Amino acid sequence: MKIERFEDIEAWKLARKLTQNIYYLTKKTVFAKDYGLKRQIQNAAGSSMHNIAEGFDAESNAEFIRFLRYAKRSCTEVQSELYVAIDEHYISSNEFKVAYELANRTRAAIRGFINYLKQFEAAKG
Repeated sequence: MKIERFEDIEAWKLARKLTQNIYYLTKKTVFAKDYGLKRQIQNAAGSSMHNIAEGFDAESNAEFIRFLRYAKRSCTEVQSELYVAIDEHYISSNEFKVAYELANRTRAAIRGFINYLKQFEAAKG
């Protein structure tokens, strides 16, 4: 499938689901009151999808890969912040597992896309 817009990128679709999941979790009454963590985890989740979109308009694959790496790191940040949320009893262990795995899947998709772009560049020679 030819990628014509950032919405066609599977990693972006997963990052969007991750962002939706995090916003859902942070609307829970007790979580919503922790403004610092709420803002931080929402920003990290959003950053995963926004960096993919922003990188799509990069002038080169190397620059796109740089943005994808930012997006991948944002997924890891979400995972770390999920530990704070569960430790503070803002989310259940099941909610933690679902969100953590979604961040993991998103990160893996981004990593796969980075590898694809690297191989494409190497084949161009």
